[in-house]
Parts: sequence; C-alpha cells; structure tokens
Amino acid sequence: MTMNIKAIIEKGRDGRFSVYSEDHIGNSYFGGFGDSVAVAKEDFYTSIKEAISEEAALGNTVPKEEDIKVLFRYDIPSFFNFFDFLNVSKFAEYAGINESKMRAYKTGSAYPGEKTMAKISNAVKSIGQAFLTVTL
Repeated sequence: MTMNIKAIIEKGRDGRFSVYSEDHIGNSYFGGFGDSVAVAKEDFYTSIKEAISEEAALGNTVPKEEDIKVLFRYDIPSFFNFFDFLNVSKFAEYAGINESKMRAYKTGSAYPGEKTMAKISNAVKSIGQAFLTVTL
C-alpha cells in the first residue's frame, strides 16, 4: 500500500523550523521541529514511524515504511537552510531577482509576491533539470 504524504516546511518566528502535514495514518498525524530543516525533517520521519507503530498496535492496516513517499514544500528560509550550499547572490542573479531582496526572503524578513515566487520556483526547477543532465 503506497502512501504519498505532502509536508510543509516553514521557519517559525522563533527561528526554529517545523514540518507538518494534513495527511495521517488512522488517527495519528505527523509533525517535526528543529533548529534546522534537517533536524525537523528527521523528527518528522520519526513521527511517521511512531504513527505506523501506534496504528499497527491498534490492529489497523498501515503502510510499510518503505512504501511511504514524502513530498516536501519549503518556504524560502527553509529552502535555503536545507540547501545551504546554494549561493544566495548567484541564485538571485540566475532567477532574475534583486540580490538584497533575495537575502531578505532567505532570512524571512520579507516575503516574495506571486510573480517573484514563480521566478524562484522556475529557477529551482531549471537548476534541477540541469542537474539531471550532468554526468561526472
């Protein structure tokens, strides 16, 4: 039984990161928190394992852990925290966005509008496509 989970990663006002989803197994929902996106994602995966265990103990049908696929949706600060090897200035140039504005989006002190979000999303997808063509 394959299960697709849509999860949202956001940076909170306290500077910590959260991962949450409206998806669930039985009555068990998933969530994760941490000082970095990596830690929050690890906590989120732990909550999935706990949900499987709890629901199985109740006799409910549960997916196998390896059959669960998680699709993460990042806010801008979370994206740059997790993919910290990306140079924000170069990314802004690549996406056609003002460098100082991009830094503000990265820290969460400003939020991009719909058109700017589309530029950022398109740049991420373009970079991903470019990586798919690389052979080393």
